[in-house]
Amino acid sequence: MSETWNHVACPGCSCLCDDLSVQFDGDRLLSFEPACPRGEQWFRTRCESSPRGPQVAGVTVDYDSAIAVAVEILRAADYPLIYGLSQSATPGQRAAIALADALSGVADTTASLDHSAAIMALQEFGEVTCTLGEIRNRADLVIFWGCDPASSHPRHAERYSIHPRGRWLPGGRDDRTVVMIGTAGQVEQCRLDAEGTTPDITIAIQPGQDFETLSLLRRLVRGDHVADVPAPLGQLVPLMKGCKYGAFFYGLGLGSGDDSESSAAAPIDHVNVAALLQLVAELNAFARITARRMGRHGEVSGADNVLCWQTGYPFAVDFSCGYPRHNPSEFSADGLLARGDVDAAVLVGAETIPRFSAAARKHLESIPTILLDHPAAQLPFQSTVEFSTAVYGLHASGTTFRMDNVPLALHAMVPTKLPTDADVLTDLMNGLAIEAGIGSRRDPRR
Repeated sequence: MSETWNHVACPGCSCLCDDLSVQFDGDRLLSFEPACPRGEQWFRTRCESSPRGPQVAGVTVDYDSAIAVAVEILRAADYPLIYGLSQSATPGQRAAIALADALSGVADTTASLDHSAAIMALQEFGEVTCTLGEIRNRADLVIFWGCDPASSHPRHAERYSIHPRGRWLPGGRDDRTVVMIGTAGQVEQCRLDAEGTTPDITIAIQPGQDFETLSLLRRLVRGDHVADVPAPLGQLVPLMKGCKYGAFFYGLGLGSGDDSESSAAAPIDHVNVAALLQLVAELNAFARITARRMGRHGEVSGADNVLCWQTGYPFAVDFSCGYPRHNPSEFSADGLLARGDVDAAVLVGAETIPRFSAAARKHLESIPTILLDHPAAQLPFQSTVEFSTAVYGLHASGTTFRMDNVPLALHAMVPTKLPTDADVLTDLMNGLAIEAGIGSRRDPRR
């Protein structure tokens, strides 16, 4: 019999829209409302895919045998890497961090590939920020920098930033001024939503000129005399200083020179993000202005939040000395693998592996790997041990975090016999403790 679920949260992107109505007939998706191609694809591919049993070297085995092989891999490892976590939820993320701690290894999230520079800038300069609900109700000026929201977050404009009628914005879109800033030749094609809504003002800057543009804006905001100011920037400054409430949304294109969602493989240069955060802070002398990062993956904010509250650091955390240490240049997954520093890896989601450097991918394929991923995942290489795991928000309940760090509950709607990643990681911990005859930590001097 079919069953309908209302007020469902969608992990398809970091907007985590929680107003969905979905109908299932067993594991088949019958309807998905309101329309969102990205969200519907997320649900359809995960609920209608055929689950795989645990595998060792490509051969299907029973669950206990796969756990035993995985435990042996981790027992033999001197410095293992636990990486991913952006397709997980709080239970799986906590279990992954506990495993990294017990193994005296490294825990890293996909933020080290996509948002490390943004986080570093935040750590250095701070951030004036807010919830998406505050922007929905108050922001009469919305500025997108280095992102294409129609592609990366299809319902962002509809739900939060452009179209909704807010408490102090009863006219919705008519009460807002929308600006799109990005790389010349690309930003002109960016749209706000799937219907092709365009911004009021589009500002194209040359590749690699984000920092210079932000520095110029900061001078203009301070009232410095600047000769030959480009007309669009001269138009933007009074808008920023004269609005009641402004919001910046910045994406991977800030600093990478590419505003598209799929091709920003290099991290954002943190000085560009720092310049934007400083501009926002200085604008608060004139109006309430905030900034929000456009997270790439559905749960990247949650992975960073959980790691931060468990260790004090948001990503690239090393436990080899018996306590957490943080150094992005030393402990990020891509760097560790490229240098050949780790001798085993537990991958909790493999969606970002193709974007590792060639040296990192080569080393990853040469060491024992344990992969936990959803049944529909496209696996980039043959792992040593593979577990298909239940999907949070579909097969299993859990907590996830929206791009503004607001936690939302995910519900189990479709029955499955698959274990969650938290189940698998906990069984690995238990297997290690039984075999070693210890508690939860190895001697870090091993």
